[in-house]
Amino acid sequence: MTKALPLLFVSALMATSAAAQEPRLSPHEQTSITIGGKKITIEYGRPYVKGRKIFGGLEPLGKVWRTGADEATTLTTEADLMIGSLKVPKGTYGLFTLPEASRWTLIVNTVAKQWGAFTYDQKKDLGRTEMKLSQGPKTEQFTITLQPQGASGAILKLAWDTVVATAPLTVQ
Repeated sequence: MTKALPLLFVSALMATSAAAQEPRLSPHEQTSITIGGKKITIEYGRPYVKGRKIFGGLEPLGKVWRTGADEATTLTTEADLMIGSLKVPKGTYGLFTLPEASRWTLIVNTVAKQWGAFTYDQKKDLGRTEMKLSQGPKTEQFTITLQPQGASGAILKLAWDTVVATAPLTVQ
């Protein structure tokens, strides 16, 4: 004998299903580069400025940021890398940043799949490296790029609002 599902439960399921099909407020994208036959990919959510104060406002200075929107940003690499001064073995990682007024720190965490920075655990960091910080043109939508740099490297670039943070990346 089958029990009928309560109407309230069915309505909640239908609402959840419909919400799951709605477009996200911050679209998700990938950026990738192939260096020496090895692919490096970053997946992230792309929030908009929408007239808000971003760093020191929406994203507090001195607090770990998910480096995008929604789920934590992920880095997947088919090769061992050096990002700044940090050795990163091939694999998949969570990427976080620690924005501060005069400098940024890139954090590579061994837990790739996590919701934003809410479950971030510093004890699971592979390591950290400094990023070069500069002012750039207004960037409405958060953007991560991997720009080729020589035969074995790239520049990892994070741009949002008027802030640009970069770190060199080389395949080992």
